[in-house]
Order: sequence, then C-alpha cells, then structure tokens
Amino acid sequence: MRLVPISLAAMLAASATLAQESTDPIKLTLHDWTGQLITTQIMGEVLKKAGYNVEYVQADYLAQFAGLETGDLHVAMEIWETTGREAMDAATATGNVEVLGPTGMQAKEEWWYPSYMKEKCPGLPNWEALKDPACAEAFSTAETAPKGRYLGGPVTWGGFDEERIEALDLPFEVIHAGTDAALFAELESAYQRQAPVLLWIYAPHWAPAKYEGEWVEFPTYTPECYTDPAWGSNPDMAYDCGKPFGEIWKVGWSGLKDKWPGAYKAVGAFTVDNAEMGAMITEVDLNGKTVEAVVADWMAANEPRWSAWIAK
Repeated sequence: MRLVPISLAAMLAASATLAQESTDPIKLTLHDWTGQLITTQIMGEVLKKAGYNVEYVQADYLAQFAGLETGDLHVAMEIWETTGREAMDAATATGNVEVLGPTGMQAKEEWWYPSYMKEKCPGLPNWEALKDPACAEAFSTAETAPKGRYLGGPVTWGGFDEERIEALDLPFEVIHAGTDAALFAELESAYQRQAPVLLWIYAPHWAPAKYEGEWVEFPTYTPECYTDPAWGSNPDMAYDCGKPFGEIWKVGWSGLKDKWPGAYKAVGAFTVDNAEMGAMITEVDLNGKTVEAVVADWMAANEPRWSAWIAK
C-alpha cells in the first residue's frame, strides 16, 4: 500500500482533536458489498489521519442498528433509502441514533434483466409482463419451474421481494444469492451464455454500465405502499409497488458528537458521487485491485479534499 504523507493541516487538526477527544476506538461497520467497504475504509483512513483510533467491525446491514442504539457501534456509512429506510427511521426514533447526512450517492435497486430476454418476454419492462405464465417460464430454472426465478440479494439486505411477489401475484420464486460476489458472478455467467436471468441489480455499481439491460418498471413507490395495504392494486396487501429510490445516508450513534466532535464533523462532511464510487468498485470487482489499494489511491489523489473534512 502506498504511504500518503500527512499534510500540516491534518497534523494540526489531529493534535487539536486528540487533546480534547476520547482515544477510545471509533467503530465503523463493514458489510458485504464492495462499495460499502470502500466508503467505510475511506472514512476510517481519513479519521486515522486526524489521529483517531479506528476499528472496523463486521456487522449485519439491518441488525447493526441495535449496536448503534447502544453505542457499541458508532458509524454506519451506507444506509440505502431503497432498503434501509424503515430500520433507520425506527432507530432514529429512539433518540440514540442520528442521521449524519447524505453520502452524495443516489441509490437505485430493482429487478433487472438483460436486453436479450425481451424477445422471450416482450411486454417488459412493464412489470405486468411477468404475470404471463410463458414469460415466467422463460425465467425459470429446474428448481423453480414452471415459476420464474428471481435471484435476490443476500437475505440480510432486506428488500421485501417475497412480499412484492405475493402482493402483485407474480408466478415467481425468490432464490437468494449467498453473497454480493455470487450475485454478480451468476450475472456474468448468464450473460456470457445468453441464459435467462432476472436479478437484483443496484447502482452505484459497474454492472448497469457493463451489461445491456433494463430495470423492471413496477408501480412507483410511495411510503403508503409499504405501510397501507389499501394503497395500490392489491387492497389487502402492502408492498404492491417497486422499491424506493433516493439517497444513501450516513448514520451514527447519537453520542458521537459529544465523545468525538471532530470525527462527527468529518463524517458529516464526507461526500462522493455515483460516478466516483462506480469507478472504484470497477477497480476492485473487475480489475482485481484490493479495497485497500483503491482506498490508498483515492487518499493520495484527494488529499486537499479529505484534509478539509478534518480541519478545525
């Protein structure tokens, strides 16, 4: 890993910060997708430059909120509006968790298919095309036939896909990928063989840029769709709509601002955009670099930027 010289401003900030703030480790959560590992380690390395003691803790995406509420965990760098809003709102309602602002990235997560599948299901991208038994069978596998297979993300990601299938009466079965890597390995394999595949794709990520395809167009999400069964086409069930789109948020234990006020300010100042993150994910997932190497490169190229986050 390249060693990045610390600037005078960063050294002064570190000296002033540690003079008045706790030396206990700030615990940042790590999850199971490449972008989040990059985001978190950039933030962690910036905090280290400011003189903080940083600890990375592997944690479940949704279950981590219990640790944030108790203060056993301190910062989570990516809570996606698409899948984490309910858990984030429940945690902030306790007063023990605080939203630390947007990351600058815009989230999109939805069912996605390669363009070559439109020949077998010509009504796409309209979701109602999936109700056709012939279309569903075109997406089937031996384990789901005659139902179509939808390859979801790891169970820990949430997303309400089973509920959506039931509410919209779709002849599909959800099969969950075990890991983020397995999800995209299956896409790669299917695309090369022009084989049927319908799966969870998200952005920012390299996949929507590398592969030609489309997201399924479900009824537009509103908060009522998830909370009021009377909303939407199914009067008896919630989740009869697509996933929400929107911000990717930073959240933290509410005690962060008092115990480590400089770190609290730095996390709030952190920002990257979709294009920047997509390029870094590509370097890891497609070009074989380690997360640590990509983060080191980013730190070297952006020293004035991150120094401003930790300046007094």
